[in-house]
Amino acid sequence: MKNQKFFLSFGIIFYLEMIYHIFTFKSFLIKDIIYIFIFTLFISIFIDILTTFFKHKFNLNFFILIIIFLNLIFIAQFINYQFYGNVFSIYSLFNGGQIFEFFQQIFVVIINNLLAIILLILPSVLMIIYRKKIIVLDSNYQLITFKTILMLGIYILSLISLFLASDNIYSVKNIYFDKHAPTQTAKSLGLMTTMRLDLFRIICGFKESAQVIAVPEEKIVTTQYNKLDINFESLIENTTDNTIKNIHKYISAISPTNKNEYTGLFSGKNLIYITAEAFCPIAVHEEGTPTLYKLVNTGFKFNHFYSPIYYVSTSDGEYINLTSLLPKESSWSMSRSSNNYLPYTYGNIFSSLGYSTNAYHNGSYKYYDRHKSLPNMGYNYMACGNGLQKLMNCKPWPQSDLEMINGTFDLYSNEENFMTYYMSISGHLEYNFGGNNMAYKNKELVNNLPYSTAIKAYIASQAELDKALESLINMLTEKGILDDTVIVISTDHYPYGLKTSEMKEVMNIEDEKFDIHKNELIIWNSTIENPIIIDSYASSLDILPTVLNLFGIDFDSRLLMGTDIFSDNNKIIVFNDRSWITEYGKYNATVNSFTPFKENMPDDYINSVNNIVYNKYVISKNILETDYYRYIFGG
Repeated sequence: MKNQKFFLSFGIIFYLEMIYHIFTFKSFLIKDIIYIFIFTLFISIFIDILTTFFKHKFNLNFFILIIIFLNLIFIAQFINYQFYGNVFSIYSLFNGGQIFEFFQQIFVVIINNLLAIILLILPSVLMIIYRKKIIVLDSNYQLITFKTILMLGIYILSLISLFLASDNIYSVKNIYFDKHAPTQTAKSLGLMTTMRLDLFRIICGFKESAQVIAVPEEKIVTTQYNKLDINFESLIENTTDNTIKNIHKYISAISPTNKNEYTGLFSGKNLIYITAEAFCPIAVHEEGTPTLYKLVNTGFKFNHFYSPIYYVSTSDGEYINLTSLLPKESSWSMSRSSNNYLPYTYGNIFSSLGYSTNAYHNGSYKYYDRHKSLPNMGYNYMACGNGLQKLMNCKPWPQSDLEMINGTFDLYSNEENFMTYYMSISGHLEYNFGGNNMAYKNKELVNNLPYSTAIKAYIASQAELDKALESLINMLTEKGILDDTVIVISTDHYPYGLKTSEMKEVMNIEDEKFDIHKNELIIWNSTIENPIIIDSYASSLDILPTVLNLFGIDFDSRLLMGTDIFSDNNKIIVFNDRSWITEYGKYNATVNSFTPFKENMPDDYINSVNNIVYNKYVISKNILETDYYRYIFGG
């Protein structure tokens, strides 16, 4: 009975791991369970030792507090996964973690996952009820010494066991020692081990290197590429930084995208780019949102476009849209980029061409540190709190996209050339008519639609964006510059404020993991009379190089992780857990399952694409952490 505390901590943590694992990953692989079991032993002994240094009463209370805290972490991580489909990091937890953003939505998730939440909270409830029956001793240093030796022994054995598993890119050995992939780690080694590794890597640092692809022999070609004359051989020779050297080698080995029939189509035109909050195909309704319907079905029509959600939801979605880099796990990438040289953001590249570049957001100007990141990306930035409140009403929630565009249009539209960026907010959750000002305002537009209240409220909230676009097009027409202006609209993420069952009322969702992220990309100019159908698979990561190519801007496509959608290069849609979609099929990394779209796949195709996806994450992270573009351009 003297060891009751150890068995209790082990039993509770292993129980929590199993409940989290089963309800989150919907799997029960023996290999995963064995590794979670082994690593839970180590963690349990550590907790047992930690609560043995003091007097009985303090040890007992300390032990109960630790278990309750861990219990709450499991619940928070579970709710977070239902929102965003990922494991949140220690960094996010101590920087206003995203799980605490929307308290009302937390309640909805709890209701929708009531059984899992009850099972997760059960240990804390039972521990509080039966706390007097827990046997905890006063400090005993001989026992502590023995337990410490035992803990170290189990730790060494657990590390040795990692080498017994099969070796692939996301093997347990690789994700423990060499690769930062939190979702795979949580599934294979447990949530506690994932968070322990995350904390260790934040404190001590963690470096990854991409696997450099062999450079093909030079051939005489007539094709022109989006490529600059960068002397990578000289750059490699003149750096002693191994991370920088690895990026140089990787980038120099990538095939650049080819110039194509759409290169320079919009050369010299103005650009208005909108990141539309929580936009998805449900928002496109011929009656409720006629302008969105028009823009989606004219101009370019992308049939296989996706906007995957990432770790810091809106901020990461915005970061991908504006940089064509994948966000770093366990960080706020857009905020962290604020001191980096970013030559290929719209603001910086268009301002270098003499354009007036402005950014507007109808939310708080400091939210997600946009007051630091957007000016660094080359924009004159205005939002609620640093000037926009004088031009529109910033008090309701959410605020009006229509008021934002009407209030700011005259600030840039008289310029000879302009590039304007809007981060909208009207489509923000919640989707009801009581707590969403935009939904309530536009309720009459959706009253007769045959959908649930949540779907109608969602469409009503997006109707404000629709009105804003109608007004924008009218004002551009009145100025006589509509033909000279390109409108690009994408989203930050799908509307996770809706249940999947509600989304199915309007969208065709067969595979929930992937299909909820299927979206619309709008690239529209009034001079394109007939829709141009594009069947390539593409994602938010590909927007920036596509737009740069359309505007005929000189850039090096190898320096971006996305691909010009119109190019001949292979396209890969990358998800936050390292899953992916290509023209050959879709790969679910969490359960290691591939669904083919066509026959005659290239040899070793899945491993090959897994390596490419891994490399994109590593290179994106290392570009962010090293301020890599400064090494190339001396910015």
